[in-house]
Amino acid sequence: MLTLENIRWSAPDGKPVLTGIHYTFEDGKLIAVTGPNGSGKTTLARIIAGLEKPLSGRILLNGEDITELNVTERARKGISYAFQQPVRFKGLTVRQLIETAAGGKIDECGLCDVLSKVGLCAHEYCNREADATLSGGEMKRIEIATVLARHTNLTVFDEPEAGIDLWSFSSLIQTFQDIRRELKGTMIIISHQERILRAADEILLVDGGSVAESGPAEHMLNNVLRADSAVRACHKQEAVFHE
Repeated sequence: MLTLENIRWSAPDGKPVLTGIHYTFEDGKLIAVTGPNGSGKTTLARIIAGLEKPLSGRILLNGEDITELNVTERARKGISYAFQQPVRFKGLTVRQLIETAAGGKIDECGLCDVLSKVGLCAHEYCNREADATLSGGEMKRIEIATVLARHTNLTVFDEPEAGIDLWSFSSLIQTFQDIRRELKGTMIIISHQERILRAADEILLVDGGSVAESGPAEHMLNNVLRADSAVRACHKQEAVFHE
């Protein structure tokens, strides 16, 4: 269980981004975090992973205060994080990357299983380098595969749909649903995608740097979609005005 207590964070220029996040992510649930662009969703994910340090507040993992732990120390505690823009690794093959994440050797069957969950063929990809020769969408899927290979207690995905084609996205949704059925820990997904929101147990709406609303997905979904439609309509009107 992950608990955030009064988490605050400001950008380097001093602009407040998170203004006091209070929330408990319960075990065994898939929680979708959504909200307008610039609301602080990705910053929140990075703070959970240990890539950013809050200005104030506490982060508790199963009752233990991990606020001061860095990203490596949190990984050892069982927290995985998938970047919105995956990191590339020149000189490291896809097989080596996945085995590093898993903490040991993986046989062909295991590689095939984890890569097929993100729409990739192990035979075609396991010996390729995880570098610039792979497209952004391919790297995104490979990074998600490394996260799945770790089997950690808390997994954070930052907009996993970014850069993924429609077929692979459908496969990814199925993967999340499969994990959701088997999940013993917690999965947090930062996303705007309706299909991901529908697959969630709970939806957390972040707006203006704080939790605007939260609850079971079936109760939250209509409110979130209406709010998203209103924002899109407002942006469209602004674009027409500036023309």
